[in-house]
Amino acid sequence: MPKKHTYVLGLNTYDHDVSACLLRDGAIAYAIAKERITRAKHASGFYKEVIDYCLEAEGITLDDIDLVVRNCYIMPVPEMEERLVYFDAPGFLPDFERGDAAKHPLYLKHSDKVVTISHHLAHAYSAFAVSPFDDGVVMIVDGVGSYQSDVMESYPPADTATPLARESESYYKFSGKTLECVKKVWMEPERGFLSDEFYNMSGLGALYSRASTYIFGDWNKCGELMGLAPYGRRDQVKHLLEMNGDKLQVPQWTADFKQPYVFEPGSSWEKSPAMRHWEDLAWRTQDDTENVLLARARWLRETTGAKNLCMAGGVALNCVANGRVAREAGFENVWIQPAAGDDGIAIGCAYYGWLEILKQRRDFVMDHSYVGRRYSDQNVAKELQKFLVRIQADVVRSDNVCRDTAKLLADQKVIGWFQDRSEFGPRALGNRSLLADPRKPAMKDILNSRVKHRQAFRPFAPIVLAERMKEIFEGEEDSPFMLIAKPVRPEWRDKIPAIVHVDGTARVQTVREQTNPMLYRLLKEFEALTGVPVLINTSFNIKGEPIVETPQDAVNCFLTTGVDHLVIHDTIVSKNRMHKVVAPVLNVYADVRTLVASTAQPA
Repeated sequence: MPKKHTYVLGLNTYDHDVSACLLRDGAIAYAIAKERITRAKHASGFYKEVIDYCLEAEGITLDDIDLVVRNCYIMPVPEMEERLVYFDAPGFLPDFERGDAAKHPLYLKHSDKVVTISHHLAHAYSAFAVSPFDDGVVMIVDGVGSYQSDVMESYPPADTATPLARESESYYKFSGKTLECVKKVWMEPERGFLSDEFYNMSGLGALYSRASTYIFGDWNKCGELMGLAPYGRRDQVKHLLEMNGDKLQVPQWTADFKQPYVFEPGSSWEKSPAMRHWEDLAWRTQDDTENVLLARARWLRETTGAKNLCMAGGVALNCVANGRVAREAGFENVWIQPAAGDDGIAIGCAYYGWLEILKQRRDFVMDHSYVGRRYSDQNVAKELQKFLVRIQADVVRSDNVCRDTAKLLADQKVIGWFQDRSEFGPRALGNRSLLADPRKPAMKDILNSRVKHRQAFRPFAPIVLAERMKEIFEGEEDSPFMLIAKPVRPEWRDKIPAIVHVDGTARVQTVREQTNPMLYRLLKEFEALTGVPVLINTSFNIKGEPIVETPQDAVNCFLTTGVDHLVIHDTIVSKNRMHKVVAPVLNVYADVRTLVASTAQPA
């Protein structure tokens, strides 16, 4: 019997944001990050779970896969796996995963069907290969990429580096499926204490992560740093990034920065006496980053004459900088990969395999990111029929769930919204979202304190009907993936204050009927009730947890937070009087269980 489809599997492996992307005949069938399955934020380690998720969703086995393409930015995957055989590195392969790895057919696999590619090359393919453009340029900026010795593509001989230098920025031009590197920017290794940590290197993304570590104690809190930046004062901190011609200069990080955040039990980050200094440093880091990215984008346009720009790499998640690039760099069109960080590497790996190795046509456009598996009404019913759910919640089927949800939203209720396939990437784009009414400023504080349990300074993003976007927000550029910040027009700021950040901007997501008909109908119903075609949209999770993936995840988050109602498919779930009795008991049980597990001695 002839094989029906050609399948390519792309993988981001071992370090943070392990992920998989399955192509069916050149189109994305499924993609998932490991964190959504294991519930561990930015999950690293082995990749069995993400492969199994995609294969099970498609109803195939690994034998049906025609090609596997992988990346690990630390080193090529075959070398990484050979080293892990004898080297104890729990951050990359914890003990509890070693058994699964040893038995897995891809582990230590040497085959023409299993290929490894370098980091920025994978990012580049994740951007241009699924963009709507036939030609243009690609801008890749992230924290750290592959070693120079491992980079696969050719690049200008003027961009020399030592073998142990790491990718920091890469710029390409493309036509059809042909990609050519026009510039590489490297970070040379640093000497001394913690010299192996990338955020000590002289690079744009590395510097942003260093500032994130300094302020928040975590290199991966770059989104929080971007949100804090508008609270800072101009020019209170010396430049941290400077352009000298086309060369990036990163001044030495000195003892002037002597107020880093160090977690102390019982201490409050928000009440720290260093807060004013941190706000000023955040402003400087963000402003320098915007100016460097804008200079690079203008250079790329002027050098190539391109009209279309594609962006990926972790720095492309900086929606404030993206907004400036889209408005000021001179490109006619800008498209940003919704999974711009390292989870999106899986997409790039898969498309490198499809286009470069299998020599297939490029004809897929990623106009949405809803590429998770579907959960049936039976899956949902099974979860809602569990005893501990039934005694805490009332469940009602709706014959017009968008109309009924809009009424709840207009009544100032916070809604957990679970529909269809999950989004791939770090942004909730309306299928795994918490939704609320933006018309009252207090809603921001309600969400931050009662539901999300995060810092009060952090803003919330709006979703808006695409055809109404220009009326409410400044700028012509579309923003379907919530990756561009726009100024809110003055006449609308008092109408939707809960989504207006302190600098007058908002991280906008435009919604179209053809890509998310359910969310579109909800916005139309809310507009009919209130005259406002905008809702607050934030990710369906609490601080420190990944976005929910399954019906079980959604119900658990709903019952353990201040979310008022859960709307899952056409069912509205509401907490009843017993919830106030049962929930505290379950929380105590969960706390005790966690304590016992953390203090138990291994057998």
